[in-house]
Amino acid sequence: MELLGLDIHAWYTIAIVVVMFGLLLKTKLPVEMVFLGGIGSLIISGSLPVKEAISGFSSETVVVVGIMFIVVTGLVHTGVLQWVVKNLLGQPKGYARAVSKLMLPVAILSSLLNNTTVVMLFINVVKIWSKKLSITPSKMLIPLSYAAGLGGVCTIIGSPTNLVIAGFYKEKTGDVISFFEPLLPGLFCVCVLILSVIAMRRMLPDRKSPDESFESISDYTVELLVPTESKIVGDTVKECGLADINGGRLVEIVRFDKEIISPVDDNDYVFGGDRLIFSGDVSAILELKKSHELVSATEHVYRLNDVDRRRKISTAYVTFTSTLIGKTIVEADYEKSHNMVLVAVARSGERIETSPHEVVLRAGDTLMFEGRGIDKEGMKHDLCFFDSETVANYSVKTIVSTVIMLSMILLAAFNVMPLLRACFLAAFAMLLTKCCSIKQAEDNINWKALMVFAGSVCLGKAIEHTGLSELLAQGLLDVCGSNPIVVLTAICFVTTFATEFISNTATSAMFFPIAYDAAITLGCDPMAFCMGLMIAAASSFATPIGSPTHMLVYSPGGYRFVDFVKIGLPMNFIILAANVFIVSLLYL
Repeated sequence: MELLGLDIHAWYTIAIVVVMFGLLLKTKLPVEMVFLGGIGSLIISGSLPVKEAISGFSSETVVVVGIMFIVVTGLVHTGVLQWVVKNLLGQPKGYARAVSKLMLPVAILSSLLNNTTVVMLFINVVKIWSKKLSITPSKMLIPLSYAAGLGGVCTIIGSPTNLVIAGFYKEKTGDVISFFEPLLPGLFCVCVLILSVIAMRRMLPDRKSPDESFESISDYTVELLVPTESKIVGDTVKECGLADINGGRLVEIVRFDKEIISPVDDNDYVFGGDRLIFSGDVSAILELKKSHELVSATEHVYRLNDVDRRRKISTAYVTFTSTLIGKTIVEADYEKSHNMVLVAVARSGERIETSPHEVVLRAGDTLMFEGRGIDKEGMKHDLCFFDSETVANYSVKTIVSTVIMLSMILLAAFNVMPLLRACFLAAFAMLLTKCCSIKQAEDNINWKALMVFAGSVCLGKAIEHTGLSELLAQGLLDVCGSNPIVVLTAICFVTTFATEFISNTATSAMFFPIAYDAAITLGCDPMAFCMGLMIAAASSFATPIGSPTHMLVYSPGGYRFVDFVKIGLPMNFIILAANVFIVSLLYL
C-alpha cells in the first residue's frame, strides 16, 4: 500500500524524524536518548534493517571520530595546544588585524582538531588578550566560535560532518574523498567569513563579560561577627532565624579563623566569635546587625582574590541542556549534594541584584560558587566551568606528540595508508609513548557525541533505504528545475538553516542521500554537492544553540540570543553565496 509514492515504512520514517526533531527543539531530553530512541523505533518497525543499523554504528566514520578523541587527548596533556594558543596571537594594532590574527589560526587548528577543544583552550586567553588590546571580549568571542566552526570544513578530519559525508560518498561510489579535498572551498569561505566579520564589526555587541560583573563581589557580600555575649550564641542557624533571610543567604561560617563551614546546614550551631558571611541584598543583610546583635567584622576574611587553600571560588555557566533551567538553586537541591554555595548570578553580562537563591535560572546564566571540594564532575551535564585550566607541562613528550600528529596527517594526506589506519597508528603511538594514559583517553572520549554521530549515520541510511531520498530529490528537481546551481543553492539553503536548530551531523546525514540522488539525476559531479553540503552544515551562525562552540562562548561573552541573530543571519546568506560560488566554480 502506497500513498503519494511512499510505502508505510517511508511514512513511518518521516513521522519518526519529525518527532525526533520536535523532541530536540521542545524538550530537555538528552540528544543521544532521542537519537537512540528514534533509531530503535525504526529498527523495531522494520523501516531500518538490523544489518543497516549495525553497519551505521560500526562504520569507519564513527571509529575515526572516536580514535581522534585519543589523539587530541595526547596533544592536550603534553601541552602542544596550550603552547600553540599562547604563541599565536601576538600584539596586533587595530580590530581588523586582531580579528584576522585570531580567526585564521583558529580555523587552521580546527581543521585538524576537535573545534570544541580548540575553543575551550582559546576562551580565557582571548579574554585576557582582547583586554590588553582595549577590545571588548564580546567582539572577539563570536568570531572565535565562527572561525572554529567553519574552519573544520577544510580537511576531512576537521569535522564529524565531513567524515559522515565522506563515508556516505565512499559507500555510494567506492571512491575516497582525499584528505585536503575540501581545503580550497573551505579556505575561501573562511576568508570571506573573516572579511565579513571585519566589515560588520559594529553588529557585534559591546558587552561586559560576567566575570567583570563579579569583580565587585565585596559590594554584595557582608561579613558579620557574632559577639560572645550575643543572644543567638548556642542556637542553631534555624532557631536564630538566619536560615531564611529576606533577600539574602548565609553562605559560610568561619569559626576561630580556622574551620570553614560551607554550605551551612539549618542545624549547625552558632558560636561566639563566629564570622558569618552572607550574600544577596546588602541592605537587607545589614538589618540583621541590630535584630541579631551582630557587629561588622573588623578584618574581612572573605575576598575574591585571597589566596586561601581552604576556599575555592569557581564560575560556570548554565548549559542549554541543563536540568537547572526554570528552577532556583534551592529548588534543584544543588548546594548540599554538590558541596558548594551559590554566591552570585550574572545574566547577559550584568549581575542580578536579588538574592542568588531566589533567581530562576536560564540557559547561559553565569554562576559564582564558593566551596572547598566542588563536585564539578557531578555537575558537568548542567554546568560548564571555565576556571579550571589544564596546566601545560612541556617536555620531550610535547615534541613526540607533535610528530605523531603530523605523521598521521601526512600518511593520510598522501595516501600512504587509509585514514582509519593512520588514526589508529597515531592513537596507539600516543598511548605507547605515554603522551596520554589509557585512563585519560577513556575520560576524554565523548561517548554521548559518538552515539549521536552513529545515530545520525543510521538516520541517513533509513532515509535512503525507504526510498525517501530519491523521492525528495525528484521533488526538489520539480521545484528548482534542471539547473544544478539552483538545485545546489536550494540544498545548501535548507541545510544551513536546519543546522541552526538541530545537530549538523544529523542534518548532513539526512540531506546527503537527497543531494547525491539529485546530482546523479542532473548528471553532474556528486562531489560538488558533497562540498556544498559540508560547508552548509558548518555554517551555523544565527543561534547560540546551532553549535557547541557557540554555547561555549555564550556566557563568557555576556551575550544574548539576539546578538547571534543580529550578525549571524546576514552571515548565513553571505557564506551561502560564497559556498555556491566557489563550489560551482570548481566542480560544476
